Amino acid sequence: MIKVKTKNKNLMLIYLKRNLLAIVCIAMVFTACKKNSSDEPTTPPNNNKGIQLATDAKFGSVLTDKDGKTLYFFANDAAGISTCTGGCEIAWPLYYSADASTDLKLNKAEVGEITRTDGRKQSTYRGYPLYYFASDTKAGDIKGDGSGGIWFVAKPDYSLMLANAQLFGNNTNYTSTYAVGTGNTIYLTDNKGRTLYAFAPDKNGVNTYTKGATQEGIWPVYESEVLNVPSAIAKADVGVITVATINKKQLTYKGWPLYYWVSDVKRGDNNGITIKPANAAVGSVWPVLQLNATVAPAP
Repeated sequence: MIKVKTKNKNLMLIYLKRNLLAIVCIAMVFTACKKNSSDEPTTPPNNNKGIQLATDAKFGSVLTDKDGKTLYFFANDAAGISTCTGGCEIAWPLYYSADASTDLKLNKAEVGEITRTDGRKQSTYRGYPLYYFASDTKAGDIKGDGSGGIWFVAKPDYSLMLANAQLFGNNTNYTSTYAVGTGNTIYLTDNKGRTLYAFAPDKNGVNTYTKGATQEGIWPVYESEVLNVPSAIAKADVGVITVATINKKQLTYKGWPLYYWVSDVKRGDNNGITIKPANAAVGSVWPVLQLNATVAPAP
């Protein structure tokens, strides 16, 4: 039997321990490098493209970009033309994506784009140009809704929208009191920017105009369910009635049944205010339904 001297045995143990410690350190460094490698991200990649839908506790379903940043509508854009230019864009940068939406819940037919007067493209939803709000610093922020009473979070399910625009008919500009002059009026449109009117003789919740298909062909009723409305509109002021003469539902605001004018051929038109008897004032028979309208009189 070969005897190993104690001194040699101790040297061998020290050698083995040092080698083992080196192996452990190398393994730890390799593992740390592997965890930090870009080849193995700690969060899954975002494969979203185009406009997306998100759910907010207060606003419900809202439109966002692919990273979850909230998008907005501007009431001044009811005609489908972007009117936020110059300094306005500092607070409200435009949104554009050339990618088709990957969100299966979104109605792709409602998504479009416009070319602005400065040549840049801007994405739209239901014809409304889309914007960011500069103070929304992260996904999920909705700090811009209601700003100035004319900026609203973009949603896919509004029953009504608001226009902040010039009243115009018979080549003449009118103010909100129907005097000749310039100045924007805040009034109701459908969810695609088409102007809505009241019929002055109507009563609260009662359509007195539509006697049948003839009248309905000239001043069609606005058919819609009560879904959601911009935050400037009190949802309690919106209702639905049944027009028995044509068997259709009609949306109301503050009791006023809502109508279209057949000759408003494009969004933003509000020519119906000039439809009246020869001796009547502009807007006295078919006024646009303004946000601050009084409640319709009782039947």
